[in-house]
Order: sequence, then C-alpha cells, then structure tokens
Amino acid sequence: MMTPWERFAAVARHGQADRIPVALIVDSPWLPGYAGIDTLDYFLRDDEWLRINRGLQERFPDVAWIPGFWIEYGMAAEPSAFGARVLWHHDRPPSVEAVRGGLAAMADIDPPDPREHGFMPLVLQRYATLERAGIHPTMVAARGPFAVANWVLGATDLMLALAMEPDPIARFLDTVTTTIIAFLHAQLDILRDPQGILVLDDLVGMISPAMFEQFARPLFSRIFGEFDGLIKVFHNDTPCPHLLKPFSTLGFDVFNFSHLTDIATVQAALPNVALMGNVPPLQVMAEGTAAQVEQFARECIRKTGGRGLILSAGGGVSPGTPAEAIDALVRATQS
Repeated sequence: MMTPWERFAAVARHGQADRIPVALIVDSPWLPGYAGIDTLDYFLRDDEWLRINRGLQERFPDVAWIPGFWIEYGMAAEPSAFGARVLWHHDRPPSVEAVRGGLAAMADIDPPDPREHGFMPLVLQRYATLERAGIHPTMVAARGPFAVANWVLGATDLMLALAMEPDPIARFLDTVTTTIIAFLHAQLDILRDPQGILVLDDLVGMISPAMFEQFARPLFSRIFGEFDGLIKVFHNDTPCPHLLKPFSTLGFDVFNFSHLTDIATVQAALPNVALMGNVPPLQVMAEGTAAQVEQFARECIRKTGGRGLILSAGGGVSPGTPAEAIDALVRATQS
C-alpha cells in the first residue's frame, strides 16, 4: 500500500497511484481554530505547533499535507523583508500593511537576503530545528511575485502600476522573483530529502492575458524553471479561466485552483498537469454536511475519470472546516 505522499507524488509525476490521492493545503487560517488555540500561541509555542502538525498525520492517516509541517507567518514572511508592517492578532493570521512610499520606494530596492531580512530567517531556523529533531519535511513554500507585490504595494497600486508604470513595476517584480527563488533555495538547502515546492499566487489571476504575457510569464517561468527534478505545485484559487491556457505552459506539475472553475474545463485546458481540487472550501467543506462533501468529491472523480486527479479543496482549507469534512474526502476515494 502506498503512503499518502507516495500517492501524491506518483500522480504529480504523471504516474499511477493505488487509489486517488487526497491532499490538502492547511496553514494558520485553519489550524489554530481546529486545535482550539490562540493564533499567537500557534506561532510562538513550538511545542503546540509541533503537536498540532503531528496530530494531523495521526488523525488523518490517508491525507497528504501540502507542503506539510509548513512554517509560515500568514502572508508576512516575504513582504516583511521589503519593509511591510505586520499586525498580529489572537484569532487570525497576521495582516500586512503596504509600505509607505509605494512603488517609488520599491522599484530599485536591492533583493532582501532570506537569511537576514524579515521573517524569512525565522522560517529557515525552524526548518533547521525540525531536521535536528528527526522530522524531515519534503516540500517548501513561498508566495509568488504578484502575491508579494500585492502586500508590499497594495492591490490597487499594483494594478495601476501594471497599466501606467510598466518599467518600474517590472523592475520591482523582477526583484521580488529573485527573492522568492533565493528563499525557496534557502529552505530546500536545509532539508535532508527535498522533493517539491509550493508557489502560491492568487493575484496573478486578476490580470489580462496580455498583461500575463508581458509581466507574469517571464517571472513564473524563472521560478518553475529553477527547480527541475522537484515536484512543482502552483496554487491560484482566483477564478481565471482566461489564463488556463497560458498557465499550461509554465512548467508546474500540480495545479490547485478555484472551485468556481469547472474541473472538467481545467482538465481540458491543462491536460499534462495534475489537478488538485476541486471541492468548494467554504460552502461545502466548511459549511456543508459530510454527505455533501462526499457527493461533490465523487462528482470531481466522475468529471475527470480520476485521471491526474488529487482530490482536495478548491483552495486552502477554510477556517471552521470540521474533521468530518476531511474524512468525507477520503471516503470518496475508497470505493
């Protein structure tokens, strides 16, 4: 019998698993509430963080957690290295304020060093601590260039800059991409047996196909092209059917996408990419019944024929999602 990770990796690499894998992206929006702990304690108490993440594997032995033992501070790790102010909360992940001075202050900034700037060194140190404790994560993660730029500049200023200041925003996005690649390498260098990367970028789904080709394709091609031999997972749960064809040639292996985009449509547009989805994370996983989760999951299997499918939520696991919803996903793959 294959392990959950072996199933995930087999399908990600265009092979066969003994059954359809179940994999979920979980992080600080869901985990503290699921565990009944203050969000600040989740970040600050290593013993509680480790207990919660280990407990996932014990409670859900048939689920692959992506990236697994994810060391993150909400969206703050990369933006904090560019000077964005971080606000901490007891009941949700930290929020991020855009930098003062906007693009004028950022366009020609030097790339931050993942080993020195912002919260990135804290991420690296905690991975080193895990490795010393005999826990060996297989994947690492980073926000994509448009996601990071969104938090550093603000969404409105980012979109205006793409339309009205193409040269300075292109320089800044290039610097952000250089930082992301360095951050991913720094994390991978710590792991004993690295096997994959996760890149998360919802904001890129909001631009036009023309802007995608002008600004985004060179950046994402750089990122995914940098990590040949590793499994490359791309998370974008913004509904963006207009970008499916462009996405198909970026070089990632697994796509986690919006439940608002029909899974059969995505499969037709990305025939050589494994699809990770596509049960609605809020309306069905968090707010529906276990029977509704299982029914929707079986419909995803029917629409795809189970080919290249990694059953999951259409995005990350939403706050308030009960354990029974995850059990229902697993049941859908067992018969």
